[in-house]
Amino acid sequence: MFTGIVQGTAEIVEIIEKQRFRTHTVRLPEAHLADLQPGASIAHNGCCLTVVSIDGDRVSFDLMQETLRITNLGRLQTGDRVNYERAARFGDEIGGHSMSGHIICTAEVIEVKESENNRQVWFRMPAALMKYLFSKGYIGIDGISLTIGEVEGDRFNVHLIPETLNRTNMGWRRPGDRVNIEIDPQTQAIVDTVEKVLAENRTLPPTGTEA
Repeated sequence: MFTGIVQGTAEIVEIIEKQRFRTHTVRLPEAHLADLQPGASIAHNGCCLTVVSIDGDRVSFDLMQETLRITNLGRLQTGDRVNYERAARFGDEIGGHSMSGHIICTAEVIEVKESENNRQVWFRMPAALMKYLFSKGYIGIDGISLTIGEVEGDRFNVHLIPETLNRTNMGWRRPGDRVNIEIDPQTQAIVDTVEKVLAENRTLPPTGTEA
């Protein structure tokens, strides 16, 4: 489980390409290497990955074809940076919202509006998934727990404070970039349940008779 409170960005220092598979290696700060072991989980741009090897401050991860297909990690190159968060431990403060590290899709950055001490970013997402987005609801964007601002058709925006811009990759996102999206699981469960109940009610035969 993750909290959506990104701990920083890490540089990709090596990529090994294989058929429908890749291994990438990042350099992690010493402060976040403590007690790290192969098999541990670290989110990269919100996608839960498993540590396969550690060599000093270089930590490697395997990415299967499905991960490369669904997320933006397959677009990355050596020298790019990813948001990272180590898995939450029992007793950790949940400063964002509970996240699984399972990416549902990517969204395109379509507009960036700058103002003093604030940055507003608009995204376009697959229309079929917009039913899970509500103003003031939660969403995970590249692993960052954020509050949704406005929702319009297949578009939505978020407002970013300086701390988020300094700590994460959202400070350099530009139109045309693609970000990983994790829908709030509680919202998704409620929407899906309501849809199921409504669908079942529409198929029930009429009861009673007219007087």
